[in-house]
Amino acid sequence: MRRPGPRAVHARPGGRVGGDQDLTDLLDGRYGAPRTLVLDGFTDPTVDESRGAALLVPFEDRAVTLRAWAYGDQWVGTGTARDAEGIERPVLVVAHREVPEPSAVAPDEDVDWMERLIRITGWNQPARRPDLDWAEVESRLGTALPSDYKRMAETFGEGGYLGLNQEPWTSLREDGLLIWAGTEHEDLYCWRTDGDDPDRWPVVVRSFDGEDVPFDCRTAEFVCRILIDPHHPFTMARYFDTHWFMNYRERG
Repeated sequence: MRRPGPRAVHARPGGRVGGDQDLTDLLDGRYGAPRTLVLDGFTDPTVDESRGAALLVPFEDRAVTLRAWAYGDQWVGTGTARDAEGIERPVLVVAHREVPEPSAVAPDEDVDWMERLIRITGWNQPARRPDLDWAEVESRLGTALPSDYKRMAETFGEGGYLGLNQEPWTSLREDGLLIWAGTEHEDLYCWRTDGDDPDRWPVVVRSFDGEDVPFDCRTAEFVCRILIDPHHPFTMARYFDTHWFMNYRERG
């Protein structure tokens, strides 16, 4: 059984769908930050099948601007392309997407989860916050902090959908929790601060309805798993598995 190929729709002025910016705003509000595949007629040379290349198929070399979102087993793209008469028009295109399976890890495998997170997100930029003064932060908090969290904060900065705190919040400290991140769904990602070794603190999610959900893993492993495992209870992979990092403060 053959899968249908990419489907492109030209949105003409005066129709139900507005211009390029209207389409982008509509999808942006529903699916989160997009990745730019084509800008001013130039295709990003890093685009491949894992980053939405299937969306380019209907246009050959006629795409002018194209942005992509990952949504479940589909790629969704919008932008502008030239039609057969050379007129630039807004377009909406949908293509099949292979949803990646979570990477298997043997129980005794020694994994550098921060390195895996960097590969998953395709991170290739300099560290955003290499100047964080952890000695001062830890002195103020009265405790050392997990090393993978510190690497994550230095590398990625604040993040977007996953709001990575540059200093843990202490509002749940009476419950034995430090909050290291939060999401747009108002879930709080915490550590249970048991023991003297912060690198062994397990993750606990304080959900938006006040339930504490424990996980037998550490910070970077937890983030890797919510990014790539569609069956994780707090997954971002089922519908928003974009596999690249974007800081909402720097979107363009």
